[in-house]
Amino acid sequence: MKITILGTGAYGISLALMFNKNTKSITMWTKFKDELDMLESKRENNKVLPRIKIPNNITFTDKMEEAIKDSELIVIAIPAAFCDNVFLELKNYIKKDQHICIATKGIEQDTCLFIVDVLNKYINTKNIAVISGPSFAIDIASNVPIGLTLATKNKKTETILKDYLQNDVLKLRTTDDIIGTEICGSIKNVIAIASGILDGLGMPESTQAMFITESLHDIKELIKSLGGDGKTILSFAGFGDLLLTCTSTKSRNFRFGLLIGQNKSRDEIQNFIENTTIEGLYTLKSIHKLLKNKKVNIPIIDLIYNIVFNNISPDELKKFLIEK
Repeated sequence: MKITILGTGAYGISLALMFNKNTKSITMWTKFKDELDMLESKRENNKVLPRIKIPNNITFTDKMEEAIKDSELIVIAIPAAFCDNVFLELKNYIKKDQHICIATKGIEQDTCLFIVDVLNKYINTKNIAVISGPSFAIDIASNVPIGLTLATKNKKTETILKDYLQNDVLKLRTTDDIIGTEICGSIKNVIAIASGILDGLGMPESTQAMFITESLHDIKELIKSLGGDGKTILSFAGFGDLLLTCTSTKSRNFRFGLLIGQNKSRDEIQNFIENTTIEGLYTLKSIHKLLKNKKVNIPIIDLIYNIVFNNISPDELKKFLIEK
């Protein structure tokens, strides 16, 4: 079976290595010719996942039609901000019997759509799954035990992913709650920014644990208010991913918040933004707008937004935990 992965960043490469355990027919697509040349010559993406070699049987292309031709499964592993343009191109070539797995986390800024909804604007298919969970790319690539939530309403899509992604180090737990899984995967990056702020303020593990617990309740209410299953908060996509991103300096979102909490200069923070993909920063604008549109009240999101974009003092986060 041929598998196509759209995106050659760290997460796309790590997933390719997992699929490679079960099938040797994998094509990875990048939009950028210079990235394609680097991957083909060096067999690694040293910008985002240095020293992780990509097996020779995995092929690369910058041509969408070539990438997805004869592929049974197409995996989306690109930043949320680029999904609209990529899906617009994908619709010209995709066939009805091809299956799609979304590994991208986030919410589109202008429309406040989750990634599945962005896809559905252009492609009418029920062969969709979402994977999400506590999984830094370097950890996946290092062959350590990893658990992911697999959300789909399509049994064949579920079977394909279980057969070709699940292996001796990667476990999938299934659910049909696509919206809840997408909410968890998106908002955890925002919460990780706040967790980094607390660490930058010098708060100990006890305060962090308090904050994560409070956030679990908020996310559960958000899931329910947007039509998902509140129990999804207890999944790999929910508590698992929240725990990981809120407690590790491997998380770019956590490190971004850390700089704010440490009261670093605007220039230093801006430099980090310009040289790092911070999905939580993109999603923060989207989720803040979405909540306003839906008239859903999640005060922690408002506070994080005001700290990041309106220069409210990070110390307000400490007060919020007690006064909430």
